[in-house]
Amino acid sequence: MNQFQSWYSRQPVALRTLIAINVVVYIAWQFLRWVEPINGFVYNVLALNTEWPGAVLMPWQLLTYNFLHLGAGFGGLLHIAFNMLWLYWIGKEFERMHGSHELLALYILGGVGGGLLSLLFGLLMPGFFGSIIHGASGSVLGVLMAVAILYPYKKVALIFLGTVKLLYLVLGFLAIDALLALSSSGVAVTAHWGGALAGFLCARAGQRGVDVTSWARFFFEGRSRGSRSRRSGRGSRTATEPKMGFLDRLEQWLGGDPKVGSSSGSSTDVKEASGRRSSQRSDQSSSGRSSGNTDEVDRILDKISEKGYDSLSEEEKRILYEASQS
Repeated sequence: MNQFQSWYSRQPVALRTLIAINVVVYIAWQFLRWVEPINGFVYNVLALNTEWPGAVLMPWQLLTYNFLHLGAGFGGLLHIAFNMLWLYWIGKEFERMHGSHELLALYILGGVGGGLLSLLFGLLMPGFFGSIIHGASGSVLGVLMAVAILYPYKKVALIFLGTVKLLYLVLGFLAIDALLALSSSGVAVTAHWGGALAGFLCARAGQRGVDVTSWARFFFEGRSRGSRSRRSGRGSRTATEPKMGFLDRLEQWLGGDPKVGSSSGSSTDVKEASGRRSSQRSDQSSSGRSSGNTDEVDRILDKISEKGYDSLSEEEKRILYEASQS
């Protein structure tokens, strides 16, 4: 148990909170789904109802359905397992490079995008894609698509297929979804496509200098103020003990320690983390590192601190990405 707590505390704050909420809700549902009032409440109020008027009268469903995995048995377990594994594999690195608020925003915007497209098709083709939608697949595909657009050279290793580009993997998954749309598979195809579309639009907006994720900083503002206060060297008690942000309080309620291993994901935190990694790599294999490459990474990190991540060129993003993999 102590090993799990240690591992959990080392994960980026947005990633570990999203996974924790999904897993806790899934486990609670396995025990409570037999209680009729709770079952009806979840399906009628929290899951996404695409039939008119449905979510039009209950717009919070566009958010809550992203944290519900209501499938039973082995199929339901696979549903949440694959969603959380992909979120962990891709989201962990993305959060450490871009910030906690960007991962949270992409997750939510991907889910909302999937929900809106599902509502549209629910109006145009009632009942064709199913009337009740749940699961984090739209949110996760939003994250995957955004990363695939921002880092078109990123590759993942797959059993039987070998190493393939993440972009090709996402497009292949969407192609399979299109085939499933022709059958009565029960898969929320519209949520998948809507989530991927939202992730694509968010990534393109960021590349054009439009920040569509800044609103999510609200959830980490207490953590960010604390980081700035500690770095400023102020000696007052107020400066070193910042007010807890929303996710800090949520983690504490779930039983975690928000102060251990947390990171606001700011550009300065990225620089500090990259500096630690550079120092560790230097100690382990100093002969394998060139001072020129280290200087280039430092220059890129300084540029992020001054102008933000979106100011980087594609080549600079590639160098920073490869440095984080070393």
